[in-house]
Amino acid sequence: MSAPAPAGLLAAVAAYETALMGDDVAALDRLFAPGPGTLRADAEGVLVGHDRIAAFRSARGGAPQRTLVDTHVQVIDDDHALVVAVTELARGGRGLQTQVWARAAGVPEHGGWQVTAAHVSVPPPALDTRIWRVVGDPLVPPRGAGPLTGQTVAVKDLYAVAGHPVGAGNPAWLAQAPTEPAHAAAVGRLLDAGASVRGIARTDELAYSLAGANAHYGTPPNPAAPYRLPGGSSSGSATAVGLGAASIGLGTDTGGSIRVPAAYQGLYGIRTTHGAVDRTGLVPLSPDFDTAGWLTRCPDLLRSVGDVLLPPGSTGGSDELVVVPGLVDLAEPEVDDAVRGWLASTGATAVDAPLEDLDEWRTAFQVWQAHQAWQAHGGWLEGRLDVLGADVRARFSHAAAVDPVAAGRARAVLADARTRVRELVGDRVLVLPSAPSVAPLTATGSTPAQRNATMRLTCLAGLAGLPAVSIPIRSTAGLPVGICLVAAAGRDRDLLHLAAEYTQR
Repeated sequence: MSAPAPAGLLAAVAAYETALMGDDVAALDRLFAPGPGTLRADAEGVLVGHDRIAAFRSARGGAPQRTLVDTHVQVIDDDHALVVAVTELARGGRGLQTQVWARAAGVPEHGGWQVTAAHVSVPPPALDTRIWRVVGDPLVPPRGAGPLTGQTVAVKDLYAVAGHPVGAGNPAWLAQAPTEPAHAAAVGRLLDAGASVRGIARTDELAYSLAGANAHYGTPPNPAAPYRLPGGSSSGSATAVGLGAASIGLGTDTGGSIRVPAAYQGLYGIRTTHGAVDRTGLVPLSPDFDTAGWLTRCPDLLRSVGDVLLPPGSTGGSDELVVVPGLVDLAEPEVDDAVRGWLASTGATAVDAPLEDLDEWRTAFQVWQAHQAWQAHGGWLEGRLDVLGADVRARFSHAAAVDPVAAGRARAVLADARTRVRELVGDRVLVLPSAPSVAPLTATGSTPAQRNATMRLTCLAGLAGLPAVSIPIRSTAGLPVGICLVAAAGRDRDLLHLAAEYTQR
């Protein structure tokens, strides 16, 4: 101890440690000062306000076990002190806990002492298994020099990487998966262009989610929006790019699995035209909608990857931006305001489009997606749905119940919707939100209603087989928001060019 502590302070510190090790959330809440100004920070970010801190504690399931080995007190005045504690973790290594304590009048417990600000530091894991299944330096070296020399790739755990099994985000799947004899086509192209594979990144189970919360391996952090969901199902690839652990995140997009994590994490991302990038060596979800895609931190690299993976040329068209106001209206106010602010600077033209069938299209998309998902994986899942986490299990349970008649009706609706969406886009560029909300808080998770709201927007490009690029902007509160540009089939390169152009303005 570096200085004598005020009366009662060390007893309060000891009470805090006891409550922390016992996961006594109620006691911890009382030991933290009430109000919106209380702070708690760690490597993932800062929680502001007692309510946010309490919600975090309730959801995390306890702190790592540890022992206090040294405590230093720096007295500020009779009612305020800074406490720095050295901790020794049961799993190994030492950490630090820095707290500002204040004595409040009228608080009977622990002499009135409460924490007003705290910062926790622990040794990082050698491998963050929320983000990576396996990682190397590199895991797979490049096969030659090229335009992507020096770039590193986080490969979504749906793509074959030679010498490794595909895990698909599920331990039971991984346990029976064979070692892959060859790279997936897209992985091979990136290696030939000079990129290396940094590692195989986590995915939501069998890619059947948009949240990024894996029931078995945990939720990858969101570097741009701490304590919020990363977005799925390309969650691990997105987080690896957001953290700077890889420069390219190779993922997939069926119903928004590139665009949603791009929006939530402030990244650039592209869902390619259906069939434009070879999907050989990729575990399917819904083949009629599955596409390859990737995420980066800058638009120039997004375009450079496109030069490697996309077919040459473009189907042609204009760069005129059009917006359907009713689609922007589907976003929550924070996203709506940010998107409209961006649109105001671009001169985009508002166009009318009937939206009364949008929910029918979204439902048909989900029904046909479910039907194809069961066709792809029902043989393996029959009688073993319990190997899946609750959310994904519920989706596959629904998928198993989709009968051929319902699937046929959905497919007929989608055929009409595809024609109408392609007519709406024409040779122009349609602008809409990449996701209708900012990233939900991890503590509260994503609800079925939020998933449906997201799919209402993301299904448009998916059902029409169109390319879509997400450009990051910020809300007035500073949270990431995605601007989505959608163009005609084959105009992927045009969208990549526009993403760079509008970023430079």
